[in-house]
Amino acid sequence: MKSRLINLAIAFFWMLLGINAFAQKSPEGGKKPNIVFIMSDDHAYQAISAYGHGLNNTPNIDRIAKEGAIFMKGYVTNSICAPSRAVMLTGKHSHINGKVDNVHGFNWDQENFAKTLQANGYQTALVGKIHMDGLPQGFDYSNVLPGQGQYYNPDFIENGVTKRIEGYVTQITTDIALDWLKNKRDQDKPFVLLYHQKAPHRTWMPEEKYLRLFEDSTFSPPANFFDDYQGRLAAASQEMSIAKDMDLVYDLKMLDKEGVLQTNYRKSFENMYKRMNESQRKAWDDYYDPIIKEFMAANLEGEELAKWKFDRYLKDYLRTIQSVDDGVGQMLDYLDENGLAENTIVIYTSDQGFYLGEHGWFDKRFMYEESFRTPLLMRFPKEIRPGTVIEEMVQNLDFAPSFLDYAGVPISKDIQGESFRDLVAGKQKKWRDAIYYTFYEYPGEHKVKRHYGIRTERYKLIHFYHDIDSWELYDLLEDPTEMKNLYNDPEYRKVQKQMHVKLKEVRAKYKDSTEMDKHYMPKTP
Repeated sequence: MKSRLINLAIAFFWMLLGINAFAQKSPEGGKKPNIVFIMSDDHAYQAISAYGHGLNNTPNIDRIAKEGAIFMKGYVTNSICAPSRAVMLTGKHSHINGKVDNVHGFNWDQENFAKTLQANGYQTALVGKIHMDGLPQGFDYSNVLPGQGQYYNPDFIENGVTKRIEGYVTQITTDIALDWLKNKRDQDKPFVLLYHQKAPHRTWMPEEKYLRLFEDSTFSPPANFFDDYQGRLAAASQEMSIAKDMDLVYDLKMLDKEGVLQTNYRKSFENMYKRMNESQRKAWDDYYDPIIKEFMAANLEGEELAKWKFDRYLKDYLRTIQSVDDGVGQMLDYLDENGLAENTIVIYTSDQGFYLGEHGWFDKRFMYEESFRTPLLMRFPKEIRPGTVIEEMVQNLDFAPSFLDYAGVPISKDIQGESFRDLVAGKQKKWRDAIYYTFYEYPGEHKVKRHYGIRTERYKLIHFYHDIDSWELYDLLEDPTEMKNLYNDPEYRKVQKQMHVKLKEVRAKYKDSTEMDKHYMPKTP
């Protein structure tokens, strides 16, 4: 009897080994791929050199496109930080996952792709910015920034325990991510690493080594920098204008020691400045003090002041990106040097796009292209040919199902996104013909009206509502910068009707309606 029990135990042991071995295999019989998902915050596609806008040079991010694929039409479903991350995790629109703005909470008890992969043999980690309260669920290891986080000497919450770390946030985030890969993961398991940078989020505080990058350059604003917003009521009522709303101290670092510039957010920036240690503050003062002195003496006004503000803004914004690009290079080098590159999916994206002076703006929120569209680059040597260019419209809604697909894990029927695995591998031709967008955070910071809308290959229809009732229609082929609202143009009456039909169809598909909005009344931050 004893011998029989021992034999049964041995048989059970080998059965478990077999189950575990099966769990490590994809449906095609190969080893399950690792996933490194790199997300920055507010990184405009215009500020990645692979997209060809010529503003800066990002060789390491570009390398992902060169060795894999670049998506020319990557989009979000809700252009604001925390809601975008909730969509990324769940594969569901904001009105379904409940995280509609930066104020309402996120229910971590709901399913997310990390939980699903964790339950299917993956080791999972989340490092950097997530911008959602509560201990992240679905991760064996988490080390995240509280809220927006700080650029200098930031606090991190490691598995629920808060500690302050000396240094610059972008490099620290990279170091933590690499340390997990090198020292904390089980190297016999496939892994998922969400490696999320704070930069280039406002207030664009550069790393010391990049303070003088672009010092000999002057950036000229986009052609529509002085947009008058004719025919666009919501665009005219926002508060994200570089000329009018960008704070000289908080945003542009004009923290004069005499305290002459008493701006709305001076105190907030003073608190950030005070976090620096003596060495950091010296490097900061050595660079900014002469600029402050020169600015105070110039007494700039009107268009001249607006252009000066744009140039200062863009330089600091791009400098923070340079540190992000450095981190991407360190990550790619680690994967290459440790034999992980071939079987690791690497994605670089942002939680949304950003305005770099287009329409005179900074920030995001609107459904116009610069904030609606996000950078997306992907490398996976096993399936993606180097130099692949994807022209179809994908959204952050599609990350969750795509990751599950690559891992060989069934995709839940309540996930609203679609896997782009076959699309990027060149195996799928038919794809969606319209994408859907919502924005709820009004009243709120920057005063961008609530709106929803759809985009097709050529047209865009937007409805601004809540305290206004305004429709906008754009022909993106004829007017790519969205300067002319064609909604009441008789020549586009047929297009208008077709877009309304498509909008109704898409809203039904994603189970959205005006009634849903009543569940998300404004909350005070």
